[in-house]
Amino acid sequence: MSNCTQCHVLGKQVDQIKCLNCHEELRDIISLNRGYHSNKEVTSKKCWSCHGDHYGRNFEIVRFNEKKFDHLKSGYELIGSHKNLDCNKCHNSNFIENKRLELKSKTFLGLDKRCLTCHEDEHQGTLNSNCETCHNLEKFSQVEKFNHNDAKYILTGKHKEVDCNKCHTFEQRNNKRFQIFTGIKYQTCNSCHSDVHKGNFGTDCKSCHNTESFLKVSMSKNFNHSRTKFPLIGKHRTVSCKSCHKNSLSDKPKYKMCLDCHIDFHKGEFVNNNATSDCKDCHSEYGFSPSHFTLEKHNNTKFLLTGAHNAVACIDCHKVDDNWKFRISGETCITCHENVHANSISKKYFNENKCETCHVTTTWQEVKFEHTQTGFELIGKHKKTNCSSCHFDNEKLTSNEKQFVAVNSNCSSCHTDIHRGQFVEDGKELCIECHNFDNWEPTLFNHENTKFKIEGAHKQVQCFECHKPKDDEEGNYFYYKNEDVRCISCHS
Repeated sequence: MSNCTQCHVLGKQVDQIKCLNCHEELRDIISLNRGYHSNKEVTSKKCWSCHGDHYGRNFEIVRFNEKKFDHLKSGYELIGSHKNLDCNKCHNSNFIENKRLELKSKTFLGLDKRCLTCHEDEHQGTLNSNCETCHNLEKFSQVEKFNHNDAKYILTGKHKEVDCNKCHTFEQRNNKRFQIFTGIKYQTCNSCHSDVHKGNFGTDCKSCHNTESFLKVSMSKNFNHSRTKFPLIGKHRTVSCKSCHKNSLSDKPKYKMCLDCHIDFHKGEFVNNNATSDCKDCHSEYGFSPSHFTLEKHNNTKFLLTGAHNAVACIDCHKVDDNWKFRISGETCITCHENVHANSISKKYFNENKCETCHVTTTWQEVKFEHTQTGFELIGKHKKTNCSSCHFDNEKLTSNEKQFVAVNSNCSSCHTDIHRGQFVEDGKELCIECHNFDNWEPTLFNHENTKFKIEGAHKQVQCFECHKPKDDEEGNYFYYKNEDVRCISCHS
């Protein structure tokens, strides 16, 4: 024990003598700007604001609530598994290198931030001493921070899926179980893999194989398949050698036609005169789809593609119920399209279900039907009227049902008879005697052809002054069939 007079004179505390003159171990830590006592909040305080003067040998000079202590102020934040550790797990004399501090029975000083201060070096000096390069503070067995791309051997392909312990094996070193991470041979594949070829193809495995799959063999740089009678192009370049060379690479498979190796997907559909067309007529080695059967080739068949048919995908016509079929009859439209007209069109205009009588392939809405042959010529505004305006069944608009047979030529079939049948004789409507097809005005009506000729002052009289409106259950209408044409019927 130092002489008490170093700090006390005549029993009185001497404030001028600084605590750090005696507590050299703490002074050394503060001089390195480390630890809790170097924190700005602490350096501004007097020592005795936290520590009382010496009250005997057994006085506990360090008193604070360990549970509430903010460890971040010490310069080392407790995160991960460190949060749940008891203070004494780290703060004990076993981990203190400073001998002056090591002799103290209880101290929180003397530790540093290095993992190896508290933890044993499992790697025995073979790796970086900075453990956090690979490990996190949650669980030591996890090496999430380690990136094998930073090592001398980069993992690619299937090597990414190999368990670490397959390459980094364990041994006994210094009487301890030790896992090897450095000094592993990797210069050739044979360092880890057995040579199934027994040296027949040299030691450069990657000349034929790659790390994606050992079974996927690429062309050896020393072997050029193009020198054979069957150059490998397109998809054939990725096919396993064994797919063609069943028993050994020295096998010479047939190759004249695609069907020598491939199954006839079309099940004999393209056999003509006992001869099968080769797949290459429509397909190439670069992929079964899309087909190379062009529009020009299709137009050499019985069914020429015109108009909108040029934009239709092959599958729309040639795949039915999940089955491809190419030998189909294309003589009539209803082979592919539904006959939406059913029996609504007379056979005179729709003989043998030939839709092309009215429609073209450019668009289904474009109709080229010559209406004059029906006996009802389209003139005036009728020329501009959409077909559906007359041929829709107005009672069934939602069903998109068109009527052609049932439509007659009477105006009232489409138009409302505002005259309430006044101009119908023997079942025939006389609309065209007054009206034309350019507008609804009665420009063709001539009063001279009636029983009452207009002359004199009558020419200035408005129609409705003689033809009075009437009402019925349908509403108001003008009455034109005046039977009494005597003067007294209008004049009193």
